[in-house]
Amino acid sequence: MGCFQPHIVGSNILHPEHFLKVWSFLCSCFKDTVNGGPLKCANFASTMRFSIITPVYNRPQEVEELLESLVHQRFRDFEIVLVEDGSTEPSKHIVDRFKNRVQVQYHFRQKEGPSPARNYGFMVAKGEYLILFDSDLLVPPDYFDEVEKALAAHQWDAFGGPDRAHESFSDLQKAVNYAMTSMLTTGGIRGNKKHVGQFVPRSFNLGLSKEVYQKVGGFIDMHPGEDIDFSLRIIKEGFKVGLIPDAYVYHKRRATWRKFWRQVYKFGQKRVELSRMHPGQLKATHFFPIVYVAGTLAIPILSLFEPLLGAGLTAPWLLYHFAILVDSGMQSKSLKVGFLSVWATMIQMTSYAFGLLSGFSEDGRKAK
Repeated sequence: MGCFQPHIVGSNILHPEHFLKVWSFLCSCFKDTVNGGPLKCANFASTMRFSIITPVYNRPQEVEELLESLVHQRFRDFEIVLVEDGSTEPSKHIVDRFKNRVQVQYHFRQKEGPSPARNYGFMVAKGEYLILFDSDLLVPPDYFDEVEKALAAHQWDAFGGPDRAHESFSDLQKAVNYAMTSMLTTGGIRGNKKHVGQFVPRSFNLGLSKEVYQKVGGFIDMHPGEDIDFSLRIIKEGFKVGLIPDAYVYHKRRATWRKFWRQVYKFGQKRVELSRMHPGQLKATHFFPIVYVAGTLAIPILSLFEPLLGAGLTAPWLLYHFAILVDSGMQSKSLKVGFLSVWATMIQMTSYAFGLLSGFSEDGRKAK
């Protein structure tokens, strides 16, 4: 497909806005040399189709892998806005190696957290559409092709896509990804063809028009959960929000069980705060982990005092975990990943349940 850009074909090239798009398009396809280096086209073209905004903190290796995946995008009318959030292990030396291959803005700021970093990226971005990526992603080469097709078909104001596990990921990362995305776990509502209810994009893979940002504003200073609040505010403003199933990314997630527990625990805590900010957003599905933990704890107690009830509860519990083992094992073609997915689901359910209960407890103390 080369550098073909479908959205400028057939446009009135004499219109200033279209001229800038064509100029950006030509710059992405052809390299000139000035003093031994590539021509810096961004100085001439003030707008482009997409700006990728990525906050990063102490993750130079992830930045390198992300940029390498973006180099191979077939669609070329985009820039990357990397906002370094006070890192002690900065990524500038990595970014410098890629500046001749992709258009990159690099900004170093004092540490304030991911929300202020993203908001700063919004302010300096040049794109018509703003794309939020986490630093721990690999992006398939046809990502923007899929986004372009969906925008042409549906005219989304804001959108998101799902995440998957890349074949190069470790078995633990594949298991965690399964727990966070499967319909058999609480991950089923995060973004797939069978998501439940109104799709709410998450910041690891979220896009919006500049018009949406100008109307809604940026992220609140909250973490985690700031992306859910952001998307809900977009929806409440009446913008058209949708899922693009084929605009997926490969998401590495947490590399240890301890980090995974802490992350999901915080998700549970913040869900309560989000429900107070956005009434009606706490659904019955969010209580499933509490039911799961209560059932798990009840099995040994009932088995001692009411063996028949204990056996009746044990059977569906075993069946549920066996379904995860089989489903994950078949998807990954690995029995080991299947077993790890069962363990990942148990951690996910338990940590989310305790986080949710902690959130309710904290909310109750504040109300007094």
